[in-house]
Amino acid sequence: MSRINTNVPSLIAQRVLGRNASSLGVSLERLSTGLRINRGKDDPAGLIASENLRAEKTALGAAIKNAERADQVVNIAEGGLNEVSSLLTEVQSLITQAANAAGLSKEEREANQLQIDSILQTVDRIASATSFQGLKLLNGNFDYVTQNASAVVQAFRVNGAKLNRGQTLDVSVVVTASAQVGGFLLSFAGTRLNLGGPGPSDGAGRSFIVEVAGSRGSRELSFSSGTTLADIRAAINSFRAVTGVQATVSGTAVRLASDDYGSDQFVSLRVIDDGGIGSAGGIGIYSFQAQNAAAANAASAQAFSAAAQRTTAFGRDVQATINGARATTRGTVARVSSDFLDVEVNLAWTTAGTAPNAARLGSITAFRIAGGGADFQLASRVDINGKVALGIPNVAAREMGRRLLDFSGSGVAYFLSDLATGRPLNLVDGNVDGAQSVVEAAIRDISALRGRLGAFQKNTIGATIRSLGISQENTTAAESVIRDADFAAETAALTRNQILVSASTQVLGIANNQPQSALQLLG
Repeated sequence: MSRINTNVPSLIAQRVLGRNASSLGVSLERLSTGLRINRGKDDPAGLIASENLRAEKTALGAAIKNAERADQVVNIAEGGLNEVSSLLTEVQSLITQAANAAGLSKEEREANQLQIDSILQTVDRIASATSFQGLKLLNGNFDYVTQNASAVVQAFRVNGAKLNRGQTLDVSVVVTASAQVGGFLLSFAGTRLNLGGPGPSDGAGRSFIVEVAGSRGSRELSFSSGTTLADIRAAINSFRAVTGVQATVSGTAVRLASDDYGSDQFVSLRVIDDGGIGSAGGIGIYSFQAQNAAAANAASAQAFSAAAQRTTAFGRDVQATINGARATTRGTVARVSSDFLDVEVNLAWTTAGTAPNAARLGSITAFRIAGGGADFQLASRVDINGKVALGIPNVAAREMGRRLLDFSGSGVAYFLSDLATGRPLNLVDGNVDGAQSVVEAAIRDISALRGRLGAFQKNTIGATIRSLGISQENTTAAESVIRDADFAAETAALTRNQILVSASTQVLGIANNQPQSALQLLG
């Protein structure tokens, strides 16, 4: 063909050269940026996927930093609690010294009391001073706010609860089996011990000898004929701190019961000598009724003479559910521990008279959680499932070591602050036994809190950081596969495109020169 107005081969060569030049530009761009996808047209679907992965990777990085920050917050709180624990150990030592009344002067006791006052002030100072960026950690700032506590609930503690902003949560308890004390009713068919005959004097020279044992120890007691039930009660109660068994008079019987509720509590009896008391008129040993520890189970009657071998009655733990989950129980305390709710409820309460049982059958709303707690965001997605909640109570002296003591004649709650000068548990003229009970309770409270924070650090934060690190690694790898350039493939494509551009350029030159052959036709 000898047309010169339209050079079709040149047009073809130009088109191919432009395409090859564009491919060469793409290869150069990918090699210079290291990315296969630089704009949406490179791979629309791949761009969407890689951007989503990039966002997730960034969120995972932030979650890891959140977890590391949470670890540092708990570390600071643990440091304060460690010092409080050391101070409480020192208080325990001072109480033990003060109990050595015959070997300690009044001045020495007063000096020990001054040390305790100083320690209590230091505990309060630590509680108010331990902080992270000005945020107090041990003054109750991270404790949960509760409302509407039921009269049925003696005490409760919220260790963790996940709540959305402004949300409240009612803690509902359904008791399916009441807690019980261990014990017996000893029926004597009268208000005095009658041994060996119809009248008290008929048993002269005889003794009723019994061994009473409980969770703390045992004691052997001997009673002569004519001893009143009130005197029997007083004798048994005088060793209550040793045996863990308390006695009350109920009509013509003496009721023996363990000091506390639960399956680890018991009362054990062994009649060494029944003194010829016999079994007429219902005299003997009776177990408690299943749901009423103030009444005798008539079918369980056992003569005193048949109790030469030890007979034991155990208490029973409460059985309950909390917000639909089966609770772990001990005595009157029920607890559930889950990712969304971790609470402990003491369901004991005293009924009129002898307080025969605790946590009676039925359903109650124990209390309401209205907010508070320490919330940590430990997941890349911000929702309630990615949040971890933790309660840190106030460790001031006025809040620690709560203990119900009845040395004043009625059950009163005492706290660590009651060891201060002028308070009921001071070392100079206060109740040292009660002081030791309160300090032991405070040590247990602090140890339990430290253990809970340690478990949170080790099992929650530690595992979360490791898991998030693996997720971040895998997400980064997935994003890299989609978006990063393969340099081996791109360099091969670059070489190919360079050759094609060079060839296309030469071909275009040839195509542009081809119309000149038409000049030969003009002569």
